Amino acid sequence: MDRKFTMKDYIALASLLFGLFFGAGNLIFPALMGQMAGDHTASATLGFVITGVGLPLLGIIAISLSRSEGLYDLGCKVSRPYSLLFTCLLYLTIGPFFALPRTATVPYSVGLVPALHKDSPLVLGIFSLCFFAAVLWFSLKPSDILTHVGKIINPLFLVFLAVLIVMCFVKPMGSVNVAAPTGEYVSHPFFRGFLEGYNTMDALASLAFGIIIVNAVRNLGVKEPKNIAKASAVASIGCAVLMALIYLALVVAGAQSRGIFSIQPDGGTLLNKIAGHYFGNIGAFFLAVMITLACLKTAIGLVTACAETFGEMFPNRLSYKTWAIIFTIISFTFANFGLVKIIAYSVPMLMFLYPLTIVIILISIIGGLYNYHTVVYRWTIGFTMLPAIFDGVKSLPAGTVSALHLDGFVKAVGDFLPFSDIGMDWVVPAVIGFVIGLVFYASKKVKGTAAA
Repeated sequence: MDRKFTMKDYIALASLLFGLFFGAGNLIFPALMGQMAGDHTASATLGFVITGVGLPLLGIIAISLSRSEGLYDLGCKVSRPYSLLFTCLLYLTIGPFFALPRTATVPYSVGLVPALHKDSPLVLGIFSLCFFAAVLWFSLKPSDILTHVGKIINPLFLVFLAVLIVMCFVKPMGSVNVAAPTGEYVSHPFFRGFLEGYNTMDALASLAFGIIIVNAVRNLGVKEPKNIAKASAVASIGCAVLMALIYLALVVAGAQSRGIFSIQPDGGTLLNKIAGHYFGNIGAFFLAVMITLACLKTAIGLVTACAETFGEMFPNRLSYKTWAIIFTIISFTFANFGLVKIIAYSVPMLMFLYPLTIVIILISIIGGLYNYHTVVYRWTIGFTMLPAIFDGVKSLPAGTVSALHLDGFVKAVGDFLPFSDIGMDWVVPAVIGFVIGLVFYASKKVKGTAAA
């Protein structure tokens, strides 16, 4: 019989989830968005919270409700080849190719570079080596992740973050209402904020971290699928509320900073200036410690999730320990290319993966209505795939699009797909595919048959 969850258990799980999700990107992107959104902060924040908080929450719940053992298991409801490709691309994106290297380059760029007053490849190499050595040490003990992240590293990070946020509200740098919005935040603040939430990669990560949460619940003595789903959902809601409040505070702090600072080139530079404003010469050190803690806990979760998943997808090939070492080495290598290049090259992959991720989360949440039937998954994902590919191509650097002679293709498809100008061109095709899938499910040919 399952043991009954206590409030202490729920808090520990929520802390673990927050620790896994909330990394450096969750700090730098909302702060910069606030600066750029100005007095349109409210609508921009709403859009950001939907993709940065709501979708990760639904992702965890989708894994639990569908009783899937992880993303690969969930993706198999479409087909095994699709699931293998989608799972590999998603894990490599949030893992060693983009998100994991960023966990080392952000604290270096935001903390060490301003403190040293120079950008040195040698210092980046030494810092990233020490950083990933610590990540690997923690990751090689996956059964202790609840203790390491949820009960030690995350509370310490929250103390540092709380001090900075309190200072921003006790002594505000300006008023949100007097800051004029810029760029796309002038005409489409909600949708710009919605797309900005992609950069956190949290919706992608929710499908990866789902198995970690499920295993953590099991380790606490809960085995029944419905009880695992309940515990995961309650913890996810607690985590979502905390993240939404912090995002709101960071966006407001960024908008208030317009009273003193002009719009900065990136969120890291902005946070450094804010920290320097409130804490003087120790501001850079304070920020470096806070962001390093934020990145460390996220990196531990990413390495753990990637290694466990690839070990399960390719059984009898490599051990968990070997996968963890491989992903850590790759992440260290890519980290030394620098933060700017990592972010630039990650955008096209995010624009491709996010529509597919959003759709599979949503149709899995309501999957009980059609018995999680394969036909609904296949039609919906199939219709979403084409605009997702288009979004990825459209997001390539302008020079690359021109070199590949894709300018005409991008314009023609953009003119054809509804809502392409606000980045929502996948919505209508996804709905059409979902409806067709439901029609086939309701027909006598497939109704009542088991899902694959």
